[in-house]
Amino acid sequence: MVQDALPAALDAESGDDPWSPFRVCHPQECLTLLRQLRDGPHPVVLSGPDGSALSATLSSVDEQRRQLTFSVEPGLPALDRLVEADEGVAVAYMDRIKLQWDIGGLVLVRGQRHASLQLDLPASLYRFQRRSAFRVLTPTRCAPVARMRHPAMPEMALTLRVLDLSLGGCALWCPADVPALEAGTRLGEIAVDLDATTRFVSPATMAHVSSLGDHDRGVRIGCEWHQLPPSAERTLQRWIEAAQRRRRLLALE
Repeated sequence: MVQDALPAALDAESGDDPWSPFRVCHPQECLTLLRQLRDGPHPVVLSGPDGSALSATLSSVDEQRRQLTFSVEPGLPALDRLVEADEGVAVAYMDRIKLQWDIGGLVLVRGQRHASLQLDLPASLYRFQRRSAFRVLTPTRCAPVARMRHPAMPEMALTLRVLDLSLGGCALWCPADVPALEAGTRLGEIAVDLDATTRFVSPATMAHVSSLGDHDRGVRIGCEWHQLPPSAERTLQRWIEAAQRRRRLLALE
């Protein structure tokens, strides 16, 4: 979902925003992300409504004037079209996340060799976790659980505690009294209960099995999702984003 540099289609005809779980509205959090983007520096793709696009570098974040300034290459046809349209979308990849926001209030300042593009500071932006990047450590109490059949004994149903989760896979705790599981085994569908009302199902492969130290404690099973279904990916993406949002808000307090 977030692999390319094209802006995602975020608007819904009904007026509802299905991507609201990924929207960042807290002013300080928006400023923090934009300043990290500026300090990178990371390239930003500015796209116009006609599909034209150009690469720019965020050089200034002015909180007082509510303005962003980008360094751009002068003389590009896409630049003139973007300024004329006075609207578009900015997309940037920063480490393990993708940022996207609407742009407006474009003012082009031309120099002899360089040019800068001034834009309005966005009131909100979207923050997407890139696939297979962020891994959420689950709490011991009320942790998600994974329900599956033992690959060598289909009649045995297993309910295993989820130790951590990402868009690439998960780690499960397997008790010592469960018949041995071997790395590389293709598992059937795993049903993951994230909480009392949130659940997704996906096939997976066991990537590795490691001891937790004490044999009586069991083993840690590392699993990789095998072709995570789109609906499951959306469910897991939103759950991960919610966990990250809670962590970021706690850091701001």
